[in-house]
Amino acid sequence: MANSNLSENTADIKNQEKYTSRVRTILEKMPFAPKYYIATFGCQQNEADSERLSGTAQSLGYVKAENLEDADLIIFNTCAVREHAELRALSKTGQLKHLKEKNKNLLIGLWGCMVSQEKRVEDIKHKYPYVDFVAGTNMLHRLPEILCDCLENDRRRYYVDELDYSIVEGVPVEREDKIKAYVSIMYGCDNFCTYCVVPYVRGRERSRKKEDILNEVRSLVSDGYKEITLLGQNVNSYGKKGEENCDFATLVEEICKIDGDFTLRFMTSHPKDVSDRLIEVIKNNPKVERHFHLPVQSGSTRILKEMNRKYSREGYLETVKKLKSAIPDIVLTTDIIVGFPGETNEDFEETLSLVKEVGYDSVFSFIYSPRPGTPASKMEDDTGDGEKTERMSKLLSLHRENITAINKSYVGKTVRVLCEKGADEKGFFTGRTSGFKLVKFQSQKGDIIGKYVDVKIDSFGESLLRGKTE
Repeated sequence: MANSNLSENTADIKNQEKYTSRVRTILEKMPFAPKYYIATFGCQQNEADSERLSGTAQSLGYVKAENLEDADLIIFNTCAVREHAELRALSKTGQLKHLKEKNKNLLIGLWGCMVSQEKRVEDIKHKYPYVDFVAGTNMLHRLPEILCDCLENDRRRYYVDELDYSIVEGVPVEREDKIKAYVSIMYGCDNFCTYCVVPYVRGRERSRKKEDILNEVRSLVSDGYKEITLLGQNVNSYGKKGEENCDFATLVEEICKIDGDFTLRFMTSHPKDVSDRLIEVIKNNPKVERHFHLPVQSGSTRILKEMNRKYSREGYLETVKKLKSAIPDIVLTTDIIVGFPGETNEDFEETLSLVKEVGYDSVFSFIYSPRPGTPASKMEDDTGDGEKTERMSKLLSLHRENITAINKSYVGKTVRVLCEKGADEKGFFTGRTSGFKLVKFQSQKGDIIGKYVDVKIDSFGESLLRGKTE
């Protein structure tokens, strides 16, 4: 969306005030304080969206419930990237029927990517008659209106057909964490990878205004947040639509100028859009954490072309080379799809060799899951499930070898860790390094939660480092 439309749509927040007032009036007449429960399925962007749903629910007069059984409003914020996530959300939805029978005041809603698909909406209409409302990813600011409609008119509503994906600022936020915070900088995607449903359920790319982002970060830093993570389907595309004269590298640079003791992360990046200037900005700004999530998806140029990823194996490795050369302590993580339609053993071996060459700290790997409506779902797939499972096993085995060697190299070193959780039953605190490595450590320093501490590593596992504060 162009900037000229953003302020116009932000005015819709004012329009929601009348619905907020009406919902509050209804809730105030209840003999008890109504409670809400939000469950999130999927990515960090879904988690950030849920924080806004939570903030809005509280602004309406709901209080947070500790469990489903106590709630008068239940919202499942859903994912559509993989079939497993959809089926899990639907299974959980099926378990809500008995709660509806027990609590006549209970409202149940399904939100997000999954219900932005026509097929799923039809499923919900016919198979889940106790679901009161369904809303797509572009409806966050309209929760007051949706609940008002349900409460006043006692009817099921489906808010998924409206295609206005404008950015609306000013939605209340109730953050789950008091140390780390998500900041969405853009929404949607223009890449249309052949396996991915995101452009169809989250719309095309649009960027928030730079000043709105900077103001949000300033507020978070002022409130004591130590780690800010910038979110977008492809953060590297920031500014191409919606924010003139500001690309992602410039935005990162501007955020780093904000005073305060905080660090900056971002995800997810598309390899084709990693600019030399972004690498230079990361190199020159110590506030940017030394972690770069760079999804490769496949090590085969032929398969990458079938995926419409718009880069080759060689181009990807060149980007990795630039990152490691400019930032020697950079930690790389990635996503890989195993068993994409048409993937041969030779293609898969190229993926294994790339994983070995790059040396990722973490590999998020998935067996290909067809998404209805995507080009890949129509591609011929001759590879059996057994072969795909075997390939996945080989990939995981290779990664275990890599990460064992990488983590072993940390023994004896001292790393800076942001302490996120207090001591467990064994006396271990939990935190992460600049490279996003999980660290379990013991300390006699007292109140260290939310603070940076130096930890000397003395042992390791596949997924973590262990040590003690110095």
